[in-house]
This record gives sequence, structure tokens and C-alpha cells, in this order.
Amino acid sequence: MPSRYPTPRALELLARCPEEGCSETLMLAHGFTIEQLVELGRAGLITATADRVVTGAHAFAVATLRITEAGRKALAATG
Repeated sequence: MPSRYPTPRALELLARCPEEGCSETLMLAHGFTIEQLVELGRAGLITATADRVVTGAHAFAVATLRITEAGRKALAATG
């Protein structure tokens, strides 16, 4: 795994999230970049799903991130 992956910190955080996952916003608030999250997804360590949220007259997309089984295995191998 390339050293620019924020592993195991990102995987540790996602592993502690509830089954429904963590928001992209939470991960960004913890200092991860979109590029880091995309690379984790490309590596098969996390998945991302987009949901449409409507509040009043406003609609926006919310990305939910989840750790994959491969991500859990990679996390276990680091610790």
C-alpha cells in the first residue's frame, strides 16, 4: 500500500462508525482529503455511496463511506 494512504487512521475511524457508515463531511473534518478517500476507494478498502437529501426547497448529495472487508483485513495487518 502506498505511504500516501491515510491508513490505518482512516480505516480505524471508519471501522468505529455505525453499520450505516460515516459521512464524507466527518472524514474531511478529521483532516482527510478527497484525494485520499478516492485512493482508498480505488484500492478497495472503502466504499462510497451517494444519497440525495432534501431539506425544504434544497436538495444536495451526501456521500456515505464504509470500510470494506478488505479494509478490515488491511487494518488488522497493520496492528
